[in-house]
Amino acid sequence: MAALRDAVRRCYLSDEKLLTQAQILELELGGTFESRQTEIIKSKLPDPSSTMAGDFGEILIYAYQATKALPSVTIGPKKWRLKQDRTKPAPCSDVVHFILPTWPVSSTRDEVLCAEVKMKATNGASTPIQDAITDCEKDRISRLSRTLQWLKERALTENIGEVQIAHLNRFIKATDHPPAIRRFRAVAVISENLVDTELLNAPQQASPEYELVVVAVPNLHTVYNAVFEAAKSYTLPAAPQL
Repeated sequence: MAALRDAVRRCYLSDEKLLTQAQILELELGGTFESRQTEIIKSKLPDPSSTMAGDFGEILIYAYQATKALPSVTIGPKKWRLKQDRTKPAPCSDVVHFILPTWPVSSTRDEVLCAEVKMKATNGASTPIQDAITDCEKDRISRLSRTLQWLKERALTENIGEVQIAHLNRFIKATDHPPAIRRFRAVAVISENLVDTELLNAPQQASPEYELVVVAVPNLHTVYNAVFEAAKSYTLPAAPQL
């Protein structure tokens, strides 16, 4: 739980920014250092809603791909930091990772992986597998290209994590580099008690255009609510010196 708690919060707000801003507010407004951290964190994370559920699914796949499914040379933007409205989903493609094995030299082994993520935590009419496949097509047709450009524009003035503008330009200005690989995933994150029923809606044959991934999470509704609640209430122990 602690690992997920910290991973979720860091997708919206870095440790450094949280600590620095909390110290500024403590000096400016008073109160405790811990209470100012809590105030800042709550200003960034979504309230319990479909947006929170969707964000959790995206962050779960972001973390899974970065730590388990892809090589160690993988990097990805934390696009949840760029939200204009915490109550709404972040725009553009859900999860993007770059695989750059010989960076800063570009090569034909460079890849961009784009994942469309759908969540289903409770029983209802939604069809996460089919919906993920349908929206994955939008990424393949045009949305990934728009996402890369949007990330570049935001990176000009904001910290989007470890991704740099040069990384984005490698794929935006594709003709200036060796041909790169573009891979797409349709991902459904489903509560374990619902997954067998939802798998009945899965295609019978694999597609050459995308990879279908289904992730089953026990007690998904309880888990994501608990993770976000923990992320909102946990504070870091020390402040940097300004």
